[in-house]
Amino acid sequence: MSAVSQGDASIDAWLDAVAQRIARDAPELRALFDVYAGEARFGRRFIAEDLARLPSGARVLEVGAGSYLLSSQLAREGFDVIALEPVGQGFSHFRRMQEIVSRLAAEMNCMPRVLPVEAERLDAANAHDFAFSINVMEHVGDVAAVIERVAASLRQGACYRFTCPNYAFPYEPHFNMPTLFSKPLTERWMAKRIFGNRQLDDPAGTWRSLNWITVGEIAGVVRRHPDLRVRFRRDLLTSTLERVVRDPQFAARRSALMRAGIATLVRTGLHRAPAALPASMLPIIDCEIEKRAP
Repeated sequence: MSAVSQGDASIDAWLDAVAQRIARDAPELRALFDVYAGEARFGRRFIAEDLARLPSGARVLEVGAGSYLLSSQLAREGFDVIALEPVGQGFSHFRRMQEIVSRLAAEMNCMPRVLPVEAERLDAANAHDFAFSINVMEHVGDVAAVIERVAASLRQGACYRFTCPNYAFPYEPHFNMPTLFSKPLTERWMAKRIFGNRQLDDPAGTWRSLNWITVGEIAGVVRRHPDLRVRFRRDLLTSTLERVVRDPQFAARRSALMRAGIATLVRTGLHRAPAALPASMLPIIDCEIEKRAP
């Protein structure tokens, strides 16, 4: 069985256990849990190849661990996991789910060590064999500081792998809308759609948190550090479009028109074409920053 399929099989067992606990203790959170469970499955597949190269017991840092679903799964798999997640973040229903996940993980001896600080305040040196984040970097307050602090925490030869939107591409995925050159101009143009959004619990807070990260910004940060090397992968958009077709919950976040268009692209195979474009032109960033000898 491949590393990807092994991880999928293992995480399904863990998520099933959490789903049962949610059903017992907080059935009103089932819809929220389903969203985070889908993200955890995606995250496990996203880093599968990276994890397969790590030795047993390797120290792994998740930047922005959220509900701890993925961090706990990696702890189940035998990794030494640090879950970087500020305490008190999120709404009451999210914190309730986080508490349930934490309690169950503790019972099953797979609770990661939680580091309750913002990524910009990470204070560790040569400590981690691998770091990753899933749709977190677009929300951090200081992109350069996070890259620098996470990179400093890596051991030589280790990587920080993350995915997030690329705001050089004129589309905002949280609000499912086009953008116009800059965040202030987009806000002026799309204010009603942003602040009147009914699919997000806190549209104003979500909007404020977005930092408009781009491929160019990341590359510029890395260029200032001779011990870092950056690589942008270009095939994640292909798998994301395929996910829209096969994952109903993920697809539900897109408009009917967009879903129909994506289905056509996937059916004809044209969804693979963007992989030939420069990373700076793609809507999704798949970034790998490696720490090398200076």
